[in-house]
Amino acid sequence: MTAPDATSDGSAKPAPTPSAISWRDSLAVYLQPRVLIVLLLGFSSGLPLALSGSTLQIWMRESGVDLGAIGLLALVGTPYTLKFLWAPLVDALHVPLFTHIFGRRRGWLLFSQLLLIAAILVLAMADPARSPAFAALAALLVATTSSTQDIVVDAFRVESLPESEQAAGMASYVAAYRIGMLVSTAGALFIVSGFESAGLARPSAWMWGYVVMAALILIGTITALAATEPAQSSGAEAATQAQTALQRVLHAALGAFSEFLSRKDAFAALAFVVLFKFTDAFSGTMTAPFVIDIGFSKVDYAAIVKGVGLAATLIGGFAGGFVARRYSLASSLWIGGVLQAIANLSFSWLAHVGINQWALALAITAENFTSAIGTVIFVAYLSALCRNPLHTATQYALLTALAAVGRTYLSSGAGYVAKAVGWQVFFVICVLVAIPSLILLTWLQRRGHFDELGPVRV
Repeated sequence: MTAPDATSDGSAKPAPTPSAISWRDSLAVYLQPRVLIVLLLGFSSGLPLALSGSTLQIWMRESGVDLGAIGLLALVGTPYTLKFLWAPLVDALHVPLFTHIFGRRRGWLLFSQLLLIAAILVLAMADPARSPAFAALAALLVATTSSTQDIVVDAFRVESLPESEQAAGMASYVAAYRIGMLVSTAGALFIVSGFESAGLARPSAWMWGYVVMAALILIGTITALAATEPAQSSGAEAATQAQTALQRVLHAALGAFSEFLSRKDAFAALAFVVLFKFTDAFSGTMTAPFVIDIGFSKVDYAAIVKGVGLAATLIGGFAGGFVARRYSLASSLWIGGVLQAIANLSFSWLAHVGINQWALALAITAENFTSAIGTVIFVAYLSALCRNPLHTATQYALLTALAAVGRTYLSSGAGYVAKAVGWQVFFVICVLVAIPSLILLTWLQRRGHFDELGPVRV
């Protein structure tokens, strides 16, 4: 009798090519329990980012906070940039009680999510009009707990999915992450407006809006409870039982850094990681204040972001996956980099035409579609850089932290630039800031950087 994996003459069947895989098989992968777990964790990771970013900026703008100060609010994203510093602690240390009951990764997941819920509730109690400094401090606390959750979710995703489910897991995670961001922007604005319509004063409406967002983190908490501890994590735990806590931390930290920095053109690759999403981050920092400033209401902005923006994000995410499979990694990065830069011109055009619902819908569609394409391709690149399974979590945290430099530090002066040159010219500048990353991409491509990475893995 011929084995299922063999031909009639007994030879092994060739592996199916992507074109030979039916759409039913592709859909079945996305419905695997492990992929669905990663999808829900992606939502939990994406939800907090805007609560300390664009949504808080709208709250502050409505409260009368100066535009330049709002731009400086980008600095509260510092934990996303520095999270690699405590990623080895997450890799190596145990959380009392949580680790014993739930395991190494799930224990940290639940612990970080409970801290995140508490941090969002603290931010809900803030009043930017009276004490913008306290609001910024609370936002910093949200960013710290959120970035810690990201460290654990990334490690859990890498360790829990088998090779056959990695691609589906990447696409699901990125799509759900973007949906989480949309819920905490457009969804939060709808909720706040609803509370205002019900008769609540604006400060109270914002407070209860953030309370609802804190409750939505429970989706991730329930997911962590329903998940199982990754086998790789259990194996790593068993292999390091003989080591002290300090030895485990040093092994995770030093091994990850030394292995990465020993590669050819390592510093150029790190600079490219910092700059690739900078054009997206520089414009994104001021998109919400811009829309409010030119005369749209937060309900107008929320309706378009939640409707058209959500559809564009989902389509863009799967388009990014198609591009990453269809073309080489370098070519895919070119496509994503150019598209996300050019999309800024749609906001420059919106600044020119003024209050126009169709123009706003087009600009939001272009931003979300191209940003999703760029994000999926960028995640594929970061994943390809993490080649050593012993240091994946710490290396991935390092790379994503560096990617946040553009959003956190380089974008912190965006408000002052917009104030100095006006909105129309500002978004043209947002296109031009993409040029350094494209120059680096050209240089790395000529140096054979992408040829040495091998297969893209997540």
